[in-house]
Amino acid sequence: MTGPAPRARTEILAGGEWHAPAGGDTIAVVNPSDGVTMGAIARGGVVDIDRAVEAARRAADGAWGRLPAAERGRLLSRLSRAVGERAEELALAEAADTGKPLRQARADIAALARYFEFYGGAADKVHGETLPYLDGYTVMTFREPFGVTGHIIPWNYPAQIFGRSVGAALAMGNACVVKPAEDASLSTLLLGELAIAAGLPPGALNIVPGYGEEAGAALAAHPGIDHISFTGSPEVGTLVQQAAGKHHRPVTLELGGKSPQLVFADADQEAALPFILGGIVQNAGQTCSAGSRLLVEDRIYDTFVGKVADRFAALRVGASDMDLDVGPVINRRQKERVESYLALARRDGLKILAEGTLAPNVPPGGFYVKPTLIGEVPPDHRLAQEEIFGPVLCAIRFRDEAEAIAIANGTPYGLVAGVWTRDGARQMRLARALKSGQVFINNFGAGGGVELPFGGVKRSGHGREKGFEALYHFSALKTVAIRHG
Repeated sequence: MTGPAPRARTEILAGGEWHAPAGGDTIAVVNPSDGVTMGAIARGGVVDIDRAVEAARRAADGAWGRLPAAERGRLLSRLSRAVGERAEELALAEAADTGKPLRQARADIAALARYFEFYGGAADKVHGETLPYLDGYTVMTFREPFGVTGHIIPWNYPAQIFGRSVGAALAMGNACVVKPAEDASLSTLLLGELAIAAGLPPGALNIVPGYGEEAGAALAAHPGIDHISFTGSPEVGTLVQQAAGKHHRPVTLELGGKSPQLVFADADQEAALPFILGGIVQNAGQTCSAGSRLLVEDRIYDTFVGKVADRFAALRVGASDMDLDVGPVINRRQKERVESYLALARRDGLKILAEGTLAPNVPPGGFYVKPTLIGEVPPDHRLAQEEIFGPVLCAIRFRDEAEAIAIANGTPYGLVAGVWTRDGARQMRLARALKSGQVFINNFGAGGGVELPFGGVKRSGHGREKGFEALYHFSALKTVAIRHG
């Protein structure tokens, strides 16, 4: 093991108390940096989900549901401060659990604290409206919590996605049942402890670790859930939506992407390079919004892609606590998946332009993949169409603006896009033409942007998280019409 093992606990959180899972089973916690088991978490199931949903319902109908919005906000702000005070402990757990470099884990925990700070401040600022109507009527709208919300959290950014999903739901007054990913539950369990210490009423936050096909499926299909938030693959997202649909429950789905970065001949190339690199190697490419397709205008393709190749060749890969450029992928299955795409590229004769290097002292059992730049990728090739979810960047030529738009929009996904050009008119044309939930002009990601609504179109899902939009999506609009003559 590359460092001291973070603390893991083998209980579920329901009704403000920790309980052994009903089945008594656990799931091994494996460190991606060395492949060594470093603890265990509970293997929750149907009975545990039932218990958590019942606790959440009592909270929603009881003390938590009656709490004024301003007081909810104070509790979330208190939780934000608690995250700040325990930031290093949370970051160490996140890094060991996911394999991401420690500096990135620290940034993720800072973002988590910011989510609770933002939603703590926003809790009492979601207002209804009065609507002009017929003479003798006063019509108004209210935004009310759904009641009990379910949250299925992925393994790539467990702390951040907990903040953006659960933070918004709690701010609106919902009681939450969280199913963290079986591959990365440690930071979520620690957050459960912090939430209790911060004073959240029993049942406002409930956490049931377990396998997706057991605890996750039970949560998605539970008749006591009023809304489901899911981040993960399109295939599992379909199953979640089908399960929730049997009870006519709304679903927010964030399902990944094949995000393009479009670089035109007039772009500031030196400004673009760090964003191009960071957009694909952050978190070893295991990011839904990863800029995994690099579209470059033909006139500058050779020069610019050559600069990208130089930067790829300088990347170093190592264990999370080595804090290098890239860490391991999450598990052996994911490593094999990424390597299968690289094998496909070689089989089909695609050009491997550059690879990063493994640090000489990386643990031999870790799940490491070298960051790889592949050139001259046909736009319809599988590598340019499918979400690899690893540090693999596909470079593609385009001749003009129309072809760039066609290639960028030519996948089933539509989550994020980046545009690099100094031409102001082109910036606006591309912003309108790209089929994507977010478009970044001369940047990519905007530093995370807790305030910026996030979500996709097409196979990338539907619904929005982050910013005030998340509060609207975690609430139901009620219209009240009063006839008074």
